[in-house]
Amino acid sequence: MIKKLIIIPIMSSLVWSVSLPELVHVGLQKSSVVQKSQLDVKYAQQKSSEVEAGRLGSIDIVASYTRFNLPRTLAPLTPSTMKDPLAAANVATTKDLFGTGISYSVPLFTGFAQTRDIEMTALSQQIAQSKSALSQEQLVYNIRSLYLTILATQEMHQAQKSYVKRLKILNDLIKIEVKLGKKAEIDLIKAQSDYQANLSYLEIIQSNIVITKASLATLVGVKEIKNLKSIKVKVKNPQQSIKRLLGYTTGLAKIEISQLNLQKADKVIQKSESSSLPQVSLSSYYGHNYGPNDSTNTNSGEWEDERNWQIGLNAKWKLFDFGKSDAVTQQAKIMQMKSKIDHGQTILELRRSLIEGSEKLKQSYATYQSNIQQLDLAKKSEKIESVRYQNNVSTLNDLLYAKSKTNLATAKLIESKYNYQKGNYYMDYLLERGVK
Repeated sequence: MIKKLIIIPIMSSLVWSVSLPELVHVGLQKSSVVQKSQLDVKYAQQKSSEVEAGRLGSIDIVASYTRFNLPRTLAPLTPSTMKDPLAAANVATTKDLFGTGISYSVPLFTGFAQTRDIEMTALSQQIAQSKSALSQEQLVYNIRSLYLTILATQEMHQAQKSYVKRLKILNDLIKIEVKLGKKAEIDLIKAQSDYQANLSYLEIIQSNIVITKASLATLVGVKEIKNLKSIKVKVKNPQQSIKRLLGYTTGLAKIEISQLNLQKADKVIQKSESSSLPQVSLSSYYGHNYGPNDSTNTNSGEWEDERNWQIGLNAKWKLFDFGKSDAVTQQAKIMQMKSKIDHGQTILELRRSLIEGSEKLKQSYATYQSNIQQLDLAKKSEKIESVRYQNNVSTLNDLLYAKSKTNLATAKLIESKYNYQKGNYYMDYLLERGVK
């Protein structure tokens, strides 16, 4: 088993008989649905790193070129410098000013807006992880559901194949009796017509198996699936208490997502209020200014450079923005109210789904028990009609109808058995225990 689980993920087709647990394992490794949800988690992590790094500011290499109509000095000068004629004559001046350097800027206080951004990205990361877990649960349920559909259809195919063989035997018997003059020609025509119709239906069932296998392969993330191992389905009377089931919903991902969205909405409100607080930032620069001395300079044409650095604090406090900040805050509060409604609705929807799933499971059990009895009665009826037809007491239509009822009861029993198991898997999906 361990060797198979290691080999399967690297195969593009599953050409041997594969079990349901093995197929689920492959799906969790190769399915595009899971891969995309995992990428969403990584994206949220990178977004969190981006916001965290934003608190440290940025270091930039800067360069500039400016053409002036009048000569400019390469660096700011104080009046005391100009008092000395010799020093003033040696001051570099240019009309073509070049500058290169390094600058560093960092926000020191943003009214806690950055803090709120960090908190929101952390919540977004948790939401992405919970959504990823949910997508895996959905995938497992879909794989299980299609797997059971294929097994049910294969059993129906076997039952239909057996039914067609019985019809063929009946055709051969009627053909002999027609030759002997015991049965009318019309009976043979009716039997052959019914045989051809069921033979055609057998091909349709086989086609449905191929189609469903293709759907399952696409869902799992492989090109082809050949054979599926059967599973043993035990149909037991479900004894489920809604109150007990609701006790399992506390830590479910779908509930956690709605709670995290509610927390995120609170942070958005807090961030919107940060614009009313002062904004303080620090900026610094170190570099050199270059340029050729202009024609009025005693050193005309010679390139010179001056070192230049500066550091400063910038503060801004919004006084009035004509109601823009208030509008942003109100929008955030509206989103918070929507999140509260969504949270309450999520709990109600989960409760409804649990009740529905539990009741449908009970219905599947009752249907299965009923179908067992119907099949038993149908088989008895078919035997009686077969004897009556052989003794010319009933018509061929009566016999064919009895046989079709038996075949239909068999199909219903197979379907109800696998529907019961689908109901169990659906409850696992609702309670998020499919992956476990």
